[in-house]
Amino acid sequence: MAKGKAAAAPPSSGASDAPAGGFVQLLTPDGEHLGSATAADGTTYSVDFTDEEYRGLYRDLVTVRRLDAEATALQRQGELGLWASLLGQEAAQVGSGRALRTQDMAFPTYREHGVLYCRGIDPIMPFGLFRGVDQGGWDSNKHKFNSYTIVIGSQTLHATGYAMGITMDGKTGTPDGEAVIAYFGDGATSQGEVNESFVWAGVFNAPMVFFCQNNQYAISEPLERQTRIPLYRRALGYGFPGIRIDGNDVLASYAVTRAALDNARNGQGPTLIEAYTYRMGAHTSSDDPTRYRIASEVESWKAKDPISRVRAFLTKQQLADDDFFAEVDESARVLALDLRERVLAMPDPQPVTMFDHVYPSGSPDIDAQRQAFTEYHASFEGSGH
Repeated sequence: MAKGKAAAAPPSSGASDAPAGGFVQLLTPDGEHLGSATAADGTTYSVDFTDEEYRGLYRDLVTVRRLDAEATALQRQGELGLWASLLGQEAAQVGSGRALRTQDMAFPTYREHGVLYCRGIDPIMPFGLFRGVDQGGWDSNKHKFNSYTIVIGSQTLHATGYAMGITMDGKTGTPDGEAVIAYFGDGATSQGEVNESFVWAGVFNAPMVFFCQNNQYAISEPLERQTRIPLYRRALGYGFPGIRIDGNDVLASYAVTRAALDNARNGQGPTLIEAYTYRMGAHTSSDDPTRYRIASEVESWKAKDPISRVRAFLTKQQLADDDFFAEVDESARVLALDLRERVLAMPDPQPVTMFDHVYPSGSPDIDAQRQAFTEYHASFEGSGH
């Protein structure tokens, strides 16, 4: 688990291997550590990790990819109704997830399995939702991680409202204050809810980080169908800064997210981070990406793989050897096997349980409906129906 420091300082060297408009990058695809990188506004970012923390980031990346692969296999075998893979986006999620402080609150979509893992949540948590045995709920306040949100973009409104609330409660304005992060994809930026969230967060100086994982496709629509300018530049129209990072670089993701969260908690308002990455797999398990993108494009992004570059860095710096990499792979395999067994052992819920937890303190109306439903089902017993 990485707990290193991120710093913002005066300008230094720029990013490499960047798209038009550039991005913040600290670790190149071939594993070269750039030391620092400067954003378009002149802010320079860097990280200060111990050797063990660098190895911990690699372990995180490998583990969440292996768990995600197991989930995809379970869906293909008929054990899950649906799965939204994070393949290719591990660095954006692990970097930003590790940048969160204990008191910060995260609002995910349905794909933030890596952030969930970095928050210390049991990875089994979302599987009840995708297996259809529960509604996917958990104690959001306990974990500082809201429930998965299927409706595209709606979590940004929830996050902005929460951020405004903690400001009104006096929980911001100091280095120990709270901050909020909302995750969404490039396609969600076309949704009204996201733009409304930008308006409110900007006007009320909400302690927010909007974290957009630009994985190049909104299901089957490419980015150019969503915007004519880089997504991060949209933030200026709402009165707060935007920054683009190499979304396949776990170090840049950590450094920029940590700095943006600290700015937010100290009363400096919201930031939009565009993590420029790529969805290597399907949008969800019901999607066929071969119908709208070509194989050569996928292959070109494989060369920018977030895990390969960290492994190359660790090897070049002699921070890890083959035994370490083998141990990480085996540990991830064992955890994935345990996850599979636990998913298969999930009990099917009784139909009457749909009335549970509707209201925190119960309701006479719900109690009456539960009773009527129970009697109705009991009327079929022994009737041959």
